[in-house]
Amino acid sequence: MGSGVKVSGALRIPCTRVLLAGLAAGLAAFVAAWAGGGAGAQLADEGQDTGSDSRSCRLQDARAEGLVPGAEVQDGDCLRDLTTAGTRRTGHTDPNDWEGLHASGTRNPSGVPGLQVDGYFPDGSATNTNNGWAHDAQFVIRFPNRWNGKLVITGAPGVREQYANDFIISDWVLARGYAFAATDKGNTGTAFYRDGRRPGDAVAEWHRRVEQLARAAKAAAERYYGRAPRRTYVTGISNGGYLARYALENTPGLYDGGVDWEGTLFRAQGPNLLTFLPPALRNYPEYRATGSEEARRAIIRAGFAPGSEFLWDYHYLVYWDLTQRIYREEFDPAYDGALQAGIPFCQEGTPNCDADYEYAERPRSVKEAVGRVSNTGRIGRPMITLHGDLDALLPVRVDSDVYRRLVERAGRAGIHRYIVVGRGNHVDGLYDRYPERLRPILPCYRAAFLALDRYVEGRGSLPRNGFLPRPESGDVVNRCDLGEVRVHRG
Repeated sequence: MGSGVKVSGALRIPCTRVLLAGLAAGLAAFVAAWAGGGAGAQLADEGQDTGSDSRSCRLQDARAEGLVPGAEVQDGDCLRDLTTAGTRRTGHTDPNDWEGLHASGTRNPSGVPGLQVDGYFPDGSATNTNNGWAHDAQFVIRFPNRWNGKLVITGAPGVREQYANDFIISDWVLARGYAFAATDKGNTGTAFYRDGRRPGDAVAEWHRRVEQLARAAKAAAERYYGRAPRRTYVTGISNGGYLARYALENTPGLYDGGVDWEGTLFRAQGPNLLTFLPPALRNYPEYRATGSEEARRAIIRAGFAPGSEFLWDYHYLVYWDLTQRIYREEFDPAYDGALQAGIPFCQEGTPNCDADYEYAERPRSVKEAVGRVSNTGRIGRPMITLHGDLDALLPVRVDSDVYRRLVERAGRAGIHRYIVVGRGNHVDGLYDRYPERLRPILPCYRAAFLALDRYVEGRGSLPRNGFLPRPESGDVVNRCDLGEVRVHRG
C-alpha cells in the first residue's frame, strides 16, 4: 500500500472504488456507520489504562511464518502512526471505506506507533479489490507498541470493506492501548448476494469470518506480544452490530463482552428489513409529491418514527431502495425471476417491483433462509446496545426494541443494557446537514464501550437501560454522559 516498512506480499494499492454513499450506513446492504471525546486529554481525564506493555514494532515477529494463523497472505508494516491521521498518508487505509460515518467535528487521537498486518484468508470470491488483491475475506490487524492486553474484533458495516471502522473505532481504541482487528465479512459491495450457492449464504459467511478473525487475531496477539489477550471484545455498527449480537449469542466463549451500535435485526417471521422497507417504498413517492397524510401514516405504521420525516427523502434515494433490492435478492432471488436485484426505484404496480414485495406471502423457503442467520437474544456475555430514536434506515421500534424483548425472553436481561439515543440517526455523517435536529451517536458509543470494559474488569457497573435525551447545549459531537439516561423515552 504505500510507505512503511515492507515485510512481505504484493505491493499495496489503495482502493479507489467509491461505494454508493447510501451503503455507508450500514445494514446488510447499507453502509454504515460511530463518538466520543477527544483523544489524549480525555484519556487522562478518565483515568483509562492506555497500556503498560511498551515495545518497539518488531519486523522479525511480523516476518515469522504464521503470525496470523490460517491466512493465505499476510503483509506487515511497522508504522509511526496506526491511526487514520497516519494511515491515510501511507496508504494503509481506504478513506472511501469510512467516508460519511462520522460528524465532521469529531476529534480523534493520532500518533500511535505499531505493526499493521493486512491479509486475507482462503476464499473463492473476489469483490474486494483493496491492496491490489481482488480477493475477499480480507482483514486488517493493528498491534500498538503500547498494549493494554486487550483486543477489539469488528466486522464491516453495510457492504463496506475492512477499513470501514478505522476512523470511528480503530483510531480511538488503539490510542487506549487495545489491539484492533477487522474483517470485510467475506463479501463486499452492492452485488454481495452473488456470493454463495443458496439464499442466505452470503450473510451466513459473515459469521464464519468474524469467528475466524477472532481466533486468528487472538493467536497472533499472543505470538506477537508473548502473552494472550486477557480481554477480547466484539463490536460494530449496523451490520457490524448485528455481528456482535450474533457472536455473543453463538460463540460467546471467544469474547468477554460487546457493544452493539444499532445492529441489523434478522427474524424469520419478522420484523426484518424485508417487512418495513417495502411499505416505505410504496408510500413515499405519494407522500413526497402530495404530502398525503395517509401515505405518511402507512410509513409510520411500518415502524418509522414520527418526527423522522425530514430524513425520508435522503433515505429513499440512498438507502431504502438499494437496501431492499439487494437484501431481498440475497434471501429471495426467485421473486424477480432472472433479474438481478430488481428494478431501481420502480413504482407500485410495476411487474417484479420491490415496492410491492410482501414478505409474509413469500414461500416458506424464504423464511428458512432468513432463519439461518436470525438473532435469538441468547447472549452469553455482557453487551450494551445503542440505537437512535430517529434511525430512518433501521427504525428502532422494529429493530432494537424487538431485540431487547428477545434478550428478556431468553433470560439474559441482567447482562444486557439498552440505550435509546435521542435524536440519533443511523449515520452520524448526516449530523452535518442537520446540526440542530440530530445528535451523533459516536460519543455515546465510546462512553458505552468504556462502561462495558470497566464492568468486565470489575471496576464499575453497567449503565442503566433507558432513553438518553439530546443535551440542550454543549459539544454533542464529542461528549456524551450516560449518567443522563432516563428510564422512559420522551
